[in-house]
Amino acid sequence: MSVLNDILGFFIKRRIERINEFRINPHDTQIQQFDSLIYKARKTEFGKIYGYADIRNVSDFQNRVPIVSYETFYPYIERVLKGEQNVLWPSTISLFSKSSGTTNAKSKYIPVSDESLESCHYKGGKDLITLYLTEYPEAKLFEGKGLSIGGSLQNNPFNSKTEVGDISAIIMQNLPQWAEYLRTPPIEVALMDNWGKKLSKMIEICQKENLTSILGVPTWTVVFLERLMEETGHENLLELWPNFELFVHGAVNFQPYRELFKTKFFPSTDVHYLEIYNASEGYFAVQDDFSKEGEMLLMLDYGVFYEFIPMEHIEEEHPKTLTIDQVELDKNYAILISTNAGLWRYKIGDTVKFTSTSPYRIKISGRTKHFINAFGEELIIENAEKGITAACEATGLSVKDFTAGPIYMQGKQKGSHEWIIECNAKPENPSEFIEKLDNTLRRVNSDYDAKRRGDLALCMPKVHFVNEGTFYSWMEKRGKLGGQNKVPRLSNNREFIEDILAFIN
Repeated sequence: MSVLNDILGFFIKRRIERINEFRINPHDTQIQQFDSLIYKARKTEFGKIYGYADIRNVSDFQNRVPIVSYETFYPYIERVLKGEQNVLWPSTISLFSKSSGTTNAKSKYIPVSDESLESCHYKGGKDLITLYLTEYPEAKLFEGKGLSIGGSLQNNPFNSKTEVGDISAIIMQNLPQWAEYLRTPPIEVALMDNWGKKLSKMIEICQKENLTSILGVPTWTVVFLERLMEETGHENLLELWPNFELFVHGAVNFQPYRELFKTKFFPSTDVHYLEIYNASEGYFAVQDDFSKEGEMLLMLDYGVFYEFIPMEHIEEEHPKTLTIDQVELDKNYAILISTNAGLWRYKIGDTVKFTSTSPYRIKISGRTKHFINAFGEELIIENAEKGITAACEATGLSVKDFTAGPIYMQGKQKGSHEWIIECNAKPENPSEFIEKLDNTLRRVNSDYDAKRRGDLALCMPKVHFVNEGTFYSWMEKRGKLGGQNKVPRLSNNREFIEDILAFIN
């Protein structure tokens, strides 16, 4: 298999020239993407409504085409779901990525065109390998198998001739034969819709494989690896997979899980960690500098045109949007995308900060709907994860999952935040954990600090430390195990807090 490793590595590494091209010419690259998208969609129904044939530049586009959320764009998507074609994009749409629905109780269906699958999602997968092999040219990924922990596919409830499912499942089902040969478990197991049965089969199969890499959401990967260790009795997983070298992760911040992976699962400096930003709507970024945790290169030639809304203007009816040449470092932006699957000026719900503009690197800072701002504290996911990480480090724990929401003011009682936290054990001194969490939040968020000063508007956080497996069982009850489903970290209301508390009491 070493010959295959050399051959595939050679061809994939040649792609670095193209990546370097958009690093050097980012603005020209984005304009090329924009012009191509507008030209190809000019005869679609959406393109005719908004006069794409007469759009000459980005300013024309921004003046004509409205910014949309899923809810406002859904009437168009619904028609495509029911089988109409050439509504949003000229090529036939037969696949739909089904979102995890963490920001909305309803499932969201995102069109996936052949172009977006090939020149966005698959291109991203090839480029992550390119960037990894550029950093570690002696890597031997292809001498073993790569484990993909994904979701499942179902018939489209609106049109049985098409399919819906997690983007991970769509990608796996349509992989080229050479790529399918290099991954595990077999496709019939990978696409099982019963997470419990899938987990058992994966454990059975992967014990017999020479695993060199894993691609998955940290939350579900932890569940799989812990079950595997329990069943095999290994002290760590390098005893089972001595050639393991890479964990590719996305969907949630890896920082709270990093120590667990480095000390419990893969205690070796020869194991590397690479972050990607692959959502239902597209593949947007890949970590290109292994010394910069949490920072990813924005991929500019994937058939996606980017705009950014400064978060202080997100609630405005017609906010001014910025292109990449107008963004500033370390400011919080909501992302808008226009894509080769027919999403136009679409708010995907994520927020990012730019950590570099030469080249353009981003880090995910949160969700536009996942925050707590009940008292003007503007707590975002990035703040929460820093607080949790610091508290775990101070108390020698590892976080498994958490969520938080507000406790509203009642009468003379001041408000606070209520947290439900699951670690690998309950802290011996809960007060120490809570104090470290609170102090870190005050350090990283000046608005939170101002409200906490003298208990002006916010009192000390209230924290429930729950048993291991609590969030897994809660997600199972909600029918949201596996795939890209994830626990909602923050909410500006008490919906999730009260549901979990009712579940455990």
